[in-house]
Amino acid sequence: MAALAIRATAKTHTNVLDHLMGYFSKQLTTPEREELLGLIHDYRRQLIPLIVPITLIRHYSKKYRVAYLEGQVYIEPSPKELMLRNHV
Repeated sequence: MAALAIRATAKTHTNVLDHLMGYFSKQLTTPEREELLGLIHDYRRQLIPLIVPITLIRHYSKKYRVAYLEGQVYIEPSPKELMLRNHV
């Protein structure tokens, strides 16, 4: 319960997104990498909702078949309604 009491911030989410990207960053093309880094940066600046970079990370994890990320709750929560993290 102590861990749940700590509220996640844009900074901590950005750290997680960067970490997740590390699992397939070498496979990304330069334009793909720039796009994803741009979206992560935009999220940190609170210009876009969290779901935007998460959706692209989920796409790349499937595209590049990153087994470790398949089924990760952070990018594929259950129930699906939890994905609607649209606050900026």
